[in-house]
Amino acid sequence: MAKPTRRALLAGMGAALAAPTLPGRAWARAGGTPVDLALVMAVDSSASISKVMLDFQLRGHAAAFRDKAVHQALAGGPKGKVAVQLALFSGPGTLTTLVPWTLLAGARDALALADRIDEAPGVAMGGNTALGDCIVQAVRQLDACPYSADRRTIDLVSNGFNNGGIDPRSARAHAQAAGVGVNGLVILDEYDWLEPYYRENVVAGEDAFVITAANRHAFADAFLSKLVREVV
Repeated sequence: MAKPTRRALLAGMGAALAAPTLPGRAWARAGGTPVDLALVMAVDSSASISKVMLDFQLRGHAAAFRDKAVHQALAGGPKGKVAVQLALFSGPGTLTTLVPWTLLAGARDALALADRIDEAPGVAMGGNTALGDCIVQAVRQLDACPYSADRRTIDLVSNGFNNGGIDPRSARAHAQAAGVGVNGLVILDEYDWLEPYYRENVVAGEDAFVITAANRHAFADAFLSKLVREVV
């Protein structure tokens, strides 16, 4: 089957479902430990991601939290603390937590998180790539975060375009209304036009950005760069 073109996909996106119109909420939770950032790391586990590719993604996440550049970034914020959650997604309604909300207050916490990521059961889910639905579900996870965050961000990693569920443009508007930023790391092993697609349809927020990895072997360095930029 021929791969769809970027122009054809963008032309047909308008018929997707709209995101739910939920009011934005304050995210400073009473009694929660103050943190500089609450970060949901959402990793694509759809049919376009093989088990080998999923393992590369998860190992790249673990390696980043072992890197001194991340440790320095964690220490550089006003509070010196960040809360993170790691999850997998594929089709609508599939966002699944691998590592629940974890407080990082220094290098030791980051190294322990890396070990937990290495131990997490990465399961290739198959199915569609529901970017919009993932964003909406990740906003809910941020609303439930037990820490009081100055910034809230969704870190979305994928090698595909939205082909199921909520239109990502509606979902990112929902994220922005809730005070949540969305950044993207796209792996260009399937579609070489994903960077502008994510800029136009997925990322959200004043400082939002997209980073690319040409293939799975470039993923670890790309994710490290992304994570440092988000934490800082």
